[in-house]
Amino acid sequence: MLDINYFAFVIAAFVPMLVGFIWYGPLFGKTWMLQMGFAKETLAGTNIIKVLLICYVLSFLIAFALMPMTVHQMGMYSTLAGEPDFTNQTSATYLYYEDFMTNYGDRFRTFKHGAFHGIIYGFFLSMPVLTIQALFEKKTVKYILINAGYWLLTLAIMAGIVCKWV
Repeated sequence: MLDINYFAFVIAAFVPMLVGFIWYGPLFGKTWMLQMGFAKETLAGTNIIKVLLICYVLSFLIAFALMPMTVHQMGMYSTLAGEPDFTNQTSATYLYYEDFMTNYGDRFRTFKHGAFHGIIYGFFLSMPVLTIQALFEKKTVKYILINAGYWLLTLAIMAGIVCKWV
């Protein structure tokens, strides 16, 4: 069966908070707050522990979703997992899968390859979703660039971690 390092998801789930701390802090914090119409007083009283815990759980789900997008061997597993005899370790299907994983299980399992997929998903999924939402919210191009840039970088790092270490 597919050996999964769940600790990689735990680590990858911290990436949005770490990148966000820098991205929405010293890098683009003032511009982002201006685009949002926020002042420091607006953010006062936020239960930051609750926000970070919810963000971590959601980030863990994102990290988990990145696995089939970055680990190509998941396609082989998904294709064969529904076969009736796949769980039988002596079946032809299971032996075929084991042979495949022995020969090709390490292909395209690098941080660089995962980051490439993270950028692709950021550009073709996150950026359009954020842009559509921002257009209806009448936000500016700066707002879109700040948030889309954050997700491009964040997904690149997360996908790199998942691809390399899961």
